[in-house]
Amino acid sequence: MLYTGRMPKEGAYRITDLAASDRPRERLVKNGAQSLNTAELLAILLRVGVQGENAVQVGQRLLQKFGGLMGLHRASFEEMQAQHGLGEAKAATLKAAIELGRRLSLQAPEERPAINSPADAAALVQYEMSALEQEHLRVILLDTRNQVLDIVELYRGSLNASPVRIAEVFKPAIRRNAASLILVHNHPSGNPTPSADDLVLTKAVREAGRLLDLELLDHLVIGQGRYISMKEQRLAFS
Repeated sequence: MLYTGRMPKEGAYRITDLAASDRPRERLVKNGAQSLNTAELLAILLRVGVQGENAVQVGQRLLQKFGGLMGLHRASFEEMQAQHGLGEAKAATLKAAIELGRRLSLQAPEERPAINSPADAAALVQYEMSALEQEHLRVILLDTRNQVLDIVELYRGSLNASPVRIAEVFKPAIRRNAASLILVHNHPSGNPTPSADDLVLTKAVREAGRLLDLELLDHLVIGQGRYISMKEQRLAFS
């Protein structure tokens, strides 16, 4: 899209400096949010650009820098804050908006993804988690229809150095009244082969789940471009 609005010679570039027909906010009001591309939606949150770039162009730069909306979601607050034209307030606004979108996708029961296979579970997290530089342990919480209630991060860093407390695994499941759960963690090395510690953790969670009437359906290990389902491999599930 060609932005033909008159730009000031100095200072920040504002959405109001665009031609009226090109302003994202006005187009959203007239045609609905679905009519805007991702950079334009980001521009509404940013409100103001920087010298040489209007807010839409800043949004386009951020999407290119981080590899799209998912990359923005993955980026740390510090990485976003360091980008030219953001700062603490705008980075916080973007992070909050992205998180609201993630939570909304899990709120409407009719739109919640259902997990019917290890591939379904992996599809929710594999793209993001395969790129993480540290180990992250997450739990996917499911209702009685195997629909996703939430995905909660439990630990970050070396799981060997920070032994997982089993009670922490089940705390979010109990709070959300989940019926079952799936553990998932990544191997930054790219090799998803479960370690001996992975087997020990899985067995401990399965045994605790029996006592709490919360079934552990699977434990996925995410590698580079592939994953292993410990249940499919009959590892700690036999």
